[in-house]
Amino acid sequence: MSFLLANSHLESLRGIVVTLPTNPGVYQFFDENDRIIYVGKAKNLKRRVASYFNREPENGKTRVLVKKIRTIRHIVVDTEEDALLLENNLIKKYQPRYNVLLKDDKSFPWIVVRNEPFPRVYQTRQLIRDGSLYFGPYTSVVMVRTLIELFRHLYPIRTCRLQLTADNIAKGKFKRCLEYHLGNCKAPCEGLQTEADYQNYIEDIRNILKGNIGSVIRYLKDLMHQYATDYKFEEAEEIKQRIKLLTGFQSKSTIVNPKIDNVDVFSILSDEKSAYINFLKVLNGAIVQAHTIEYKKRLQESESELLSLAIVEIRDRLQSNAPEIILPFKPDVTLKGVEFTIPQIGDKKKLLELSERNTKFYRLEKLKQESNNLKTPRHVQLLETVQKDLRLKQLPVHIECFDNSNIQGAYPVAACVVFKNGKPSKKDYRHFNIKTVEGPNDFASMEEVVHRRYRRMLEEGSSLPQLIVIDGGKGQLGSAMNALNELNLGDKIAIIGIAKRLEEIFYPGDPVPLYLDKNTPSLKLIQHLRNEAHRFGISFHRDKRSKGAFVSKLESIPGIGSKTMESLLNRFKSLSGVKSASFDELKDVVGAARAKSIQDYFGQDIAKK
Repeated sequence: MSFLLANSHLESLRGIVVTLPTNPGVYQFFDENDRIIYVGKAKNLKRRVASYFNREPENGKTRVLVKKIRTIRHIVVDTEEDALLLENNLIKKYQPRYNVLLKDDKSFPWIVVRNEPFPRVYQTRQLIRDGSLYFGPYTSVVMVRTLIELFRHLYPIRTCRLQLTADNIAKGKFKRCLEYHLGNCKAPCEGLQTEADYQNYIEDIRNILKGNIGSVIRYLKDLMHQYATDYKFEEAEEIKQRIKLLTGFQSKSTIVNPKIDNVDVFSILSDEKSAYINFLKVLNGAIVQAHTIEYKKRLQESESELLSLAIVEIRDRLQSNAPEIILPFKPDVTLKGVEFTIPQIGDKKKLLELSERNTKFYRLEKLKQESNNLKTPRHVQLLETVQKDLRLKQLPVHIECFDNSNIQGAYPVAACVVFKNGKPSKKDYRHFNIKTVEGPNDFASMEEVVHRRYRRMLEEGSSLPQLIVIDGGKGQLGSAMNALNELNLGDKIAIIGIAKRLEEIFYPGDPVPLYLDKNTPSLKLIQHLRNEAHRFGISFHRDKRSKGAFVSKLESIPGIGSKTMESLLNRFKSLSGVKSASFDELKDVVGAARAKSIQDYFGQDIAKK
């Protein structure tokens, strides 16, 4: 932490970080000369930017970067994909010193509806001005493939490259292919489908790409539930991911729209003391600049007056000569060769709304900086993230995790580890010997241990956890839930199961598991709990197994009883320790006669081998 403490300016930067929104967006670091030195994207702006200042960076270049940061600015967008595209635009424009130059837009995939008879629909990375319809670019290849697969599943559109002109079809140049026999195409190549009928499919696809995807999502939800009912959980999860992608999909992105070029966007938000004006610069359909300023009111100026001042000030400062300005109302200023647009619908309206959201976030930051200089403790941030990701009703300050250990039913034990405030509380760890279950039955063992644990806590009046984690899938989770229900705790403590294979998170009564991103703090905390329970349980199982072997071996020696075995175990710790002990060492513990019996026995045992 000496690195952080040595840089006093970091305290002011932390004050900025506290007020950052948790939305997706792009952040920019500026040096003492107000030059951009780094641009980055984030799914969660606050969490990502805070990571630079929470600990000393391991990378040398990152340490140098953090030392040079003097202020932080950001732009809020709708989605993580939008953030990626905006980051790309800003890096190409400013080429910050600490950024790697990103690929050009042509590296992103598009979906094209080909300008031809019986149009094909496919993925491409080349934008050709040939009259075809292009949708994108998309930052996710998975999104593109999902849409293409959906189109081919829902509509029998062709995939061949045949020139299906009316003349070629009439001359019988083509023959139906395997796709027709599989039901994936209606063979327009042989005239078995009219172009008007085919065009209905294309119109549906265009509507989906424009964002009218409600019917598709409903279809996928029905399919997902059917898979879940049939216990096809992997297929259900795949459909679930498609629904997630489609729900966040917008074919006409507010970040990239090729139809909007060289346009300025202004929005204003004011209160009694100040006015906040946001500016966005759009070139070639992409946002390349963003800036927000604050005017302190002196004479209760109107929003129209302040917006007019800001338009002239910002355009002069940023040297903008855009012939069109998008804004919420007509200002008290006239600019030569400039058209003012007050959009009501469409893409320009979306750009104005995006500018207005950035203005609101900027104002909220200012208010938070004035009223709240205290940073939320890191462990509270972590637990709030867990509560949100796992949809918990209470903050999980106290979490307990259970794990079973046995080898083909031998020496069955269980472990319970306890985390408080996101950290292990080792004094509260507990081991359990399985008492009522015979043979390898993890489900019954889990039910016994959970019942014993919380029955005792109820009897002692101990505080119960807010979350229980079960190391296992639906079976172990169901058994643990049975135990809680017997104690009337089923609706008082949240409980989940984590399966090892794909790190699925199971909830009681929900057949479809939750999949958390592998890099989320929530999944990492759950994995830490699971791994700690496994380690603690295995160590107990190993000790018990070792002691079992020790006892079973010494029981065969004449004259050695339980008290003698206990004395030997306390002194020599293990069976090998007893075997390697000298006669005098054994005599000191059990006397000469028993020492001779032990050495004779192990001498015979070695001779047999």
